Amino acid sequence: MEYDNIECVSSIDGLNEDEIHHHNLHHPNPHHGHHPFSSSKPHNATNNANNSNMVNNIVGATGITPATSVHELLECPVCTNSMYPPIHQCQNGHTLCSTCKARVHNQCPTCRSELGDIRCLALEKVAESLELPCKYYNLGCPEIFPYYSKLKHEAACNFRPYNCPYAGSECSVAGDIPFLVAHLRDDHKVDMHTGCTFNHRYVKSNPREVENATWMLTVFHSFGQYFCLHFEAFQLGMAPVYMAFLRFMGDEAEARNYSYSLEVGANGRKLTWEGTPRSIRDSHRKVRDSHDGLIIQRNMALFFSGGDRKELKLRVTGRVWKEQQNPDAGPCIQNLCS
Repeated sequence: MEYDNIECVSSIDGLNEDEIHHHNLHHPNPHHGHHPFSSSKPHNATNNANNSNMVNNIVGATGITPATSVHELLECPVCTNSMYPPIHQCQNGHTLCSTCKARVHNQCPTCRSELGDIRCLALEKVAESLELPCKYYNLGCPEIFPYYSKLKHEAACNFRPYNCPYAGSECSVAGDIPFLVAHLRDDHKVDMHTGCTFNHRYVKSNPREVENATWMLTVFHSFGQYFCLHFEAFQLGMAPVYMAFLRFMGDEAEARNYSYSLEVGANGRKLTWEGTPRSIRDSHRKVRDSHDGLIIQRNMALFFSGGDRKELKLRVTGRVWKEQQNPDAGPCIQNLCS
């Protein structure tokens, strides 16, 4: 992908290096009111005795806390994910998940014996009795779930890491927002700006050679939050278009607290767009393909550029504001900048 011939010129002074600090991932470890590996079964004498015998039969006299040992036993030795029924075992008692059983060609990865179709029913019963913390508990999630409810929660947990919002690079980095801001600045060399208004000029020497995902990204810091301003050229069907849109570096519920507007124009004409920034939980491609932003046809973009229409010179202006609910007045009022 070639985008060296696009330059972004802003009227906003960039952030100084000391204004955005590089943060490593560090999060408080929440203190739960009870042990994170607790049982969801009734704690009468009969059940306690049965569960104790089952755990002791599986774990043995190891001197390790039984709940911790069972949790380790429920970890697949191949993929290290938690195992859910059916849990398979070889004739020597080594276990693995059903997904990995298909990948190891019916051979135990521990002792190399044939796996067959033996189920570890005892371990499946133990799993049913457990309540476990969300795997993002060290990132701040305080929730505890029955063993079989964990996966559904973790897929949508608000504390799960964010994927890098840098478009077109297939970047696999994930982390919290401070970490991603530093990553975008240091590794992707993204321009950083502060303030709730922006004024950018996009220049392309040969706008008739439009390739998919010719793009630019700028990060803005406003209202104590970070926003990603995307501008790119791509083919919409057979027509080349330019598109600008804003994404919020946070969850969707938080993103709805903000609004933004974009405007492009010249020669007494202008196009405007107003909307709500999309969360970076939604991928760049998902937002682009939904056309949720300011879309400019190439002919219109060249008209706005003026001159002989052989060079793209688009100036995109805009602003971000926070919607504040006024309990007396009812409707939302705008907090333009803070």
